[in-house]
Amino acid sequence: MTVELTHDLAQDHVLVDRYTDIVGPSNEMLGPVKDGGHIEYITVPGCWGPMITPSIRSGHEVTLPVRVDGAKVGDAVALYIETLEQTSRATTSGTHVGVEDRFISDPFVANICPTCRDDGRHFLYPDTYLDGIGESAVKCATCHSEVIPFHMIEGYTMVFDDPKGIGVTVAPGRAEELARDARAMVALTEHSTQHPIVALGRADLVGTMTRCRISAGNLGSIPAIDLPSSHNCGDFGAFLVGAEHEFAVTEEQLEMRTDVHMDVDSVRQGSVVIVPVKVDGAGIYAGDVHAMIGDGEVAVHTTDIGARLVVRVDVIKGLELDGPLLLPPVEDLPFLARPFTADEVARGQALAAANATSLEGPMLPVQVLGSGPFLNAAVDNAVARAAKLFEMTVDEVKNRSTISGAVDIGRLPGFVQLSLLVPRERLERLGIDHLAEAQYGEPAGW
Repeated sequence: MTVELTHDLAQDHVLVDRYTDIVGPSNEMLGPVKDGGHIEYITVPGCWGPMITPSIRSGHEVTLPVRVDGAKVGDAVALYIETLEQTSRATTSGTHVGVEDRFISDPFVANICPTCRDDGRHFLYPDTYLDGIGESAVKCATCHSEVIPFHMIEGYTMVFDDPKGIGVTVAPGRAEELARDARAMVALTEHSTQHPIVALGRADLVGTMTRCRISAGNLGSIPAIDLPSSHNCGDFGAFLVGAEHEFAVTEEQLEMRTDVHMDVDSVRQGSVVIVPVKVDGAGIYAGDVHAMIGDGEVAVHTTDIGARLVVRVDVIKGLELDGPLLLPPVEDLPFLARPFTADEVARGQALAAANATSLEGPMLPVQVLGSGPFLNAAVDNAVARAAKLFEMTVDEVKNRSTISGAVDIGRLPGFVQLSLLVPRERLERLGIDHLAEAQYGEPAGW
């Protein structure tokens, strides 16, 4: 029997501690949460743990999505990141290569047990168990052969201090000690099915210290087609086009993504992410939290951690988006895209008047996110989205972002943040001027 959800069932606070690998219309949705309510996510590590767990059909294990009351296709949902706290005490990461004959098309999505395949048994997405530590510890539950689909080329194990502000990579002996208590070290919960990556015990990079700045790599709404959660984006998603496994898509179907696998380090406490609604209820999910991530994520992977993430939701009716917008903390904005001071505005007005010109009016920063199979395609995607949204030509967007904005690399091979100062009246038309003003203050001096 189908039960129609009503406003009376919506909750002020929804706690999520259950997980999925696939995101899309087939998902069970929790909630609903009230418009203006809070969702609290208990996340588990995103990349490497799922990558060494062949039964997980994605490079990520993310939370189940939450239905937002009143969110319909063609709306948007603003997510205010109010809390983002690390729960893991250690993690392991590094560069990778896929292990030949242990996957179909894509080792993030369609893993196999080659021994079971040769024996004529079920071999796709095999159940596995850990037998000891190291890469050889991942064993097929049916035939007990080694089935890890990835080899970590150069890896490290990192521990964190109590405030979770500093990380240090440890020596081999300590890495092996942590590997034997791996599940507790990475803070896996009872509903998580991934193997803890710390069990690999890697220690090729020793004694390196770094700062922590926690950010969420996956946060937003489900796509209008079922996708592996790690591939809900235009760069990794491109690997699904024409693939030989069940999650293959066409280029047209990939446009149904929501692009919320961002890996943008500014998606952190204090940020506002505005995401499209492509399925009624939006389906807001989270995961793939990182202790730190350098722009570009050049190693392809960074420090995956468990976390407690709390967001407040705000439905924006009639704001039709192709992909996310981001309002990061002001200190994360590129220099040219930061709000003008009253003194700067006064100087600009005087300069304009001296040259028989009027300034166009108050400006506010916005970041439009874009993705594609390579960086230039991602930039083109972000520019096209900005042009459509703000009713500008593509060339106007390019000019504005060049003289009063920037393009930052979120992730290689193709995820970018296009920053630009936008006239407030354009944001008023979209109904998001109040969001930008709440984040950055009312424009001064105009």
